Amino acid sequence: MKSFQRVPLLAAVSLAVLSAQAQNKEVNIICSAQAAWCSMIAVTFEKSQGIKVNMTAKGSGEAIAQLAAEKANPKTDLWFGGTGDPHLQAAEQNLSLEYKSPTLSQLHPWAQQQAEQSGFKTVGIYSGPLGFGYNTELLAKKKLAIPKTWADLLKPEYKGEIQSANPASSGTAYTMIATLVQLMGEDKAFEYLKGLHKNISTYTRSGTGPIKAAARGETVVSISFVHDGPGEKAQGFPIETITPADGTGAEIGSMSIVRGSRNLDAAKKFYEWALTPSAQALGAATLQFQLPSNKETKVDPRVPDFRKIKLMAYDYAKYGQTAERKRLIQRWEKEVNSLPH
Repeated sequence: MKSFQRVPLLAAVSLAVLSAQAQNKEVNIICSAQAAWCSMIAVTFEKSQGIKVNMTAKGSGEAIAQLAAEKANPKTDLWFGGTGDPHLQAAEQNLSLEYKSPTLSQLHPWAQQQAEQSGFKTVGIYSGPLGFGYNTELLAKKKLAIPKTWADLLKPEYKGEIQSANPASSGTAYTMIATLVQLMGEDKAFEYLKGLHKNISTYTRSGTGPIKAAARGETVVSISFVHDGPGEKAQGFPIETITPADGTGAEIGSMSIVRGSRNLDAAKKFYEWALTPSAQALGAATLQFQLPSNKETKVDPRVPDFRKIKLMAYDYAKYGQTAERKRLIQRWEKEVNSLPH
């Protein structure tokens, strides 16, 4: 009798083992980097590690909204890329898992600081400064000067010639608001944003939308991360970038493991792989020119030279707080986005 009873038990154990193995043969990732980069890392990781990647592309604002909505029953294992502020908010809301990578010491100090500030619930994977993109042909045709400071964007000749993303859906645009608040003080920053609103033709959903529009001649100027410019230029578009002479902020693109991940071992494998120099070099291979976080990664000459940029001391901890982000975006919606163009 006892031998008969053991058969279903053994079968159940075998099924559990097979199920566990199957779980770690796939990983579900939200990718907030550019589409070509997302595709490249998915394909390369699958081929090199034998783990299937189910990749969904979403802006960082949309990504954190999805993780919050799925909190009780997470369908995502890892979130790759996008501005660091929402990753810090995810950490604060306990949407991401504490994980201290053994690779941390190999990363630039700013990437390690991002991990420390989040209680090791996120890590910096790249950095890139905020600035302006401009279409050289349209600028010449319309006889406009290159904007060199934040104040230049308020000039009446730029009316309807500028695109920015919407901070409710885009980490890029939220970084812009947080940068201006830190540079000018909050009330002056919002007065500035009201003036800027008059010159904005459209607010795009994603942070890369404006520079793509500028590259293609749909707008003259974009407010963008300047590392998005060289990739458009490499495709033959007449686009150049500049960082404001009066100071600017920079994003720390981040990566987080989702709390409650169903494929935790596979997520950790991807996390470690994504911090290696070979994986980080895939950014430049897909014409993405952020500064990689691993100090050993070969830096493409088209990556913006941080030594030549007037970078402010951006307070990532403060502006990465959920309440601060929500408050600033609500103020922008109420005082700026509600105004007529």
